[in-house]
Amino acid sequence: MSHAPAAGPSHREEADRPLLVVLVLAFSSLCAALMQSLVIPIQAQLPELLHTSASNASWVVTATLLGGGVAMPVAGRLADIFGKKPVMVASAVVLLAGSLLCAVAGGFQLVLVGRVLQGAAMGYIPVAISLVREVTPPRMTNTALSAVSATLGVGGALGLPLSAWIVEVADWRALFWVAVGLAAVVIAISATLLPQGRSERRARVDLVGAIGLAIGVVATLVGVTKGNEWGWTSPLTLGLIAGGLVVLVVWGLYEVRHPAPLVDLRTTARLPVLFTNLAALMFGFGMMAQSIVVPQLMQMPEQTGYGLGQTIMETGLWMAPAGTMMLVFSPVSSAMLTRFGGRATLAIAGVVLAGGYLFAVFMTETPWQLMLATCIASAGVGIGYAAMPALILDNVPRGEASSSVGVNALMRSMGTTTAGAVMAVVLTSRTTRLGAGGPVIPDHSAFQLCFVLGAVAALVAVALTLLIPRRRRSEPAQIRERVDGAGVPVAGDG
Repeated sequence: MSHAPAAGPSHREEADRPLLVVLVLAFSSLCAALMQSLVIPIQAQLPELLHTSASNASWVVTATLLGGGVAMPVAGRLADIFGKKPVMVASAVVLLAGSLLCAVAGGFQLVLVGRVLQGAAMGYIPVAISLVREVTPPRMTNTALSAVSATLGVGGALGLPLSAWIVEVADWRALFWVAVGLAAVVIAISATLLPQGRSERRARVDLVGAIGLAIGVVATLVGVTKGNEWGWTSPLTLGLIAGGLVVLVVWGLYEVRHPAPLVDLRTTARLPVLFTNLAALMFGFGMMAQSIVVPQLMQMPEQTGYGLGQTIMETGLWMAPAGTMMLVFSPVSSAMLTRFGGRATLAIAGVVLAGGYLFAVFMTETPWQLMLATCIASAGVGIGYAAMPALILDNVPRGEASSSVGVNALMRSMGTTTAGAVMAVVLTSRTTRLGAGGPVIPDHSAFQLCFVLGAVAALVAVALTLLIPRRRRSEPAQIRERVDGAGVPVAGDG
C-alpha cells in the first residue's frame, strides 16, 4: 500500500494572511458545530410542532449526530484526494441545503432529512483542522490548532443559550433561518478567503468503504442512542448494535485489502494514533456527560431539595461560560503543546477534566457552583481537543492527514453517544417521586454518580494517553519519514 510523504516544515504552503484564514476556519467550524444543540430548547415541543410521536421526534436530535459521525471521516478522505477547499465549500453547501429544508419543511420526514444534512456539514471541521498546519507559520500553528479544534465543543455549548434566546423572541423556524444565514456566510468566506489546500493523491473514492462505514456506524449509534428507550435487551437494540459491529469488522477487513482505502487502518493501528483515538473516545464521553447532566440538574424543581429551578434560557446562560472557556484556553493549550508536547498536554487535560467532575460531585447547591465545575471541565476538554489533532497530525502521513483527523473526530462522537446512553441509564435507574402522585425524576445520587462516571472516563483517558510512546528526543516536532523493507515511505513512531 502506498503512503504519501509525511508532513513536515518543508511542505508548508503558508497563506498570505494566515490569521484571516484561521478566523474563517474557526468561525465556519463553529457554525457547523452549532447544529448539534440547535433544537434542544424545543425538543419537548417537537412532537406537537411536527405532528408526530415523541419517539419519532427524538430522531430530529439523533439525526445530526448520525450525519456527523459518518461525514467526518468521509469528508476527511475526500479532502486528502481532491483538496481541502472544495470539500469545505461543499460541506457548507450541504449545511445551507439542510437548514433551508428544515426552515420550509411541512412535516417530520423532511425536517429529519434536513437535520441529517446539517449533521453531515460537520465534515467541515476535521478538514479545517488539518488545513491549519498547512497554512500557518510555525509560531502560530499550535494556537490556531487549539482554536479551531475547540469549536467542536464550543459550538455545542453555545448553541443552547443562542437557540433558547431565538425561540423565546421568534417562531421556532427562526432557528433554521438563522442557520441558513450562517451557512450562506460560511459558503461565501470559504470560497473567497481560503487557499486551495494540498491534494495528495488522485485516487478513486472508496465508495464501498464509505457505504460500509455508514451502515456500521449508523447501526451501532442508533442501537446505543435508542437502547434506553427500546430496552437494552430488546431484539432491535441488540440486533442493531451487534449487526453494526459485525459490519464494521467486515468493513475493516475490506479496508485492509483495498489499495486506496477510505481509512488506512494500518496507520490507525499505529500505537500513537490508536491510543490517541481511544483517549478521544473517553474525552467525548467526558464532554457530553456535563452537557447532559448539568442542564437537567439546573432545571429540576427547587422543591426536590437539590434542583435549582432554572429556566431553559437561564440554564443556557449559566452554561455559556463553559463554552467560551474552551476558546479562552486556546493560548494556554498552544503554550502547553509547545512546551510539553501533545502527549503530556493530553494527559494534563484529562486530569483537569476529572477535577471539574469531582468538584461537581460535592458542589451542586447553587447555579454558580455548577457553572464553575463546568468551566473547569470545559478547560480540560478544550486543552484535550487541541492536543488530539496535534498528536494525530504528528503521527500520520501527509496524504492521510484529513481522513485521520476525521477518524479522531468520529471517535469523539462515539464517546458522546455512549455518554448519552450511559447517563440515561443512570438517571432512570435512581429515581424518586416529586410529591404525592407527582412525576418520577432522578434523585440527587443519580446526578452525583454521573459526575463520578465522567471523572472516571477522564482518568481512563489519562491512562490511555500515558500509553502513547514517547517521542525520541532526537526527533523533530514534526513526524519524520522512514523507509520500510519494500522501500515505501511510512510515518515515524512519534
